[in-house]
Amino acid sequence: MADRVLLEVRGLEVHYGGIRAVKGIDFEVTEGELVCLIGANGAGKTSTLKAICRLVASRAATIAYAGEDISRARIHELPRRGLIMVPEGRGIFAQLTVEENLAMGAYARRAGDPQSQYQRFPRLAERRHQVAGTLSGGEQQMLAMARALMAGPKLLLLDEPSMGLAPLMVEKIFEIIADIAAQGVTILLVEQNARLALEFASRGYVMESGAIALAGEAKALLGDSRVREAYLGEAGSG
Repeated sequence: MADRVLLEVRGLEVHYGGIRAVKGIDFEVTEGELVCLIGANGAGKTSTLKAICRLVASRAATIAYAGEDISRARIHELPRRGLIMVPEGRGIFAQLTVEENLAMGAYARRAGDPQSQYQRFPRLAERRHQVAGTLSGGEQQMLAMARALMAGPKLLLLDEPSMGLAPLMVEKIFEIIADIAAQGVTILLVEQNARLALEFASRGYVMESGAIALAGEAKALLGDSRVREAYLGEAGSG
């Protein structure tokens, strides 16, 4: 069971008008893994996540989740099946309180317990009655993740969770991601901080211009000279 492929993508294409943003990519995520997609801005990472969640139109030979084809599934069906996304920019309900945001996260599956999220995110417990739009960027990211966890995800898609955060908060967010993964939630992570993503992930895919340029174990990618030079700021390091 531990080796079951939870997400299988084959031949995924995303077009915006005449622009081919994602060019027939193949990848998979095994149950229990933390897999990252890294690459420069415009590489097609966010479009890939949105296509999986049916938020943008796509073409694919296969998008299979838990062994079932979801390429034509209705958007609202996916959270009920345990496929949950935390979007780039967090997407919180700014006019609602922290507590109300969490309640919205449980709407589809009613699987979560707010108290468990307050234990995981003590800052949210302190601000449970505060309007979400008044939280700091890091607190909003915590809220977006907590809201997603309220739905009891089997597969959690995280899009740029460190974007715009101070270094100390970035470290905290990644510690939380590692803890979520350790509890058995499968994670597909899109992240521009390539070093951190690869340090925490088990495997990684490198996207360039809508295609997958490299794939492998995260530790191997960290040591790959092409990755170091292009994404880790180590040009000329061999």
